[in-house]
This record gives sequence, structure tokens and C-alpha cells, in this order.
Amino acid sequence: MQDCTLTPVPMTKTQVYFRADELKALHRIARARKRPVAELVREAVRAMWLRPEACWPVGLWGGPLRRGKGSADHDSAFDVP
Repeated sequence: MQDCTLTPVPMTKTQVYFRADELKALHRIARARKRPVAELVREAVRAMWLRPEACWPVGLWGGPLRRGKGSADHDSAFDVP
């Protein structure tokens, strides 16, 4: 691998093999979006493989819980007291 310093963030060059139809479609998308193919590949890798893992459980509601209404009345959590 070769270190490249053409951009502000140091990057390492690597090779990726695509089928001919995949590469053609990728070039078409890159032209339409006016972006380099390499940028699209990096973006896809980040979105699919390098996204942070969720720390479960995830709390979405920080307000007080109203007990006794059951799960069928879950919207009542957002009612004004």
C-alpha cells in the first residue's frame, strides 16, 4: 500500500475489484453527482461497515413515565399534565 498526501487527511491507497457492470454503474453515478468514484466508495464503506454501533437500550423519552395506562395508550406519554 502507498501513503497518499494529496488531501488534507492522510490516506492509504488500496485496490478494489468490481465486475464490469458494477464499475460502469459506479462511474455513471459519480458523473451524475460530480464526485470521484473513490469518494463514493469511501462514503459507502463508512455508511455500511464503519458506522458506530448502537449501545442498547436507547432511551428516546426523557420525561416522567405515567404508569398504569398500559402499552395500548403509549401516546399519553406526550400529553401535557
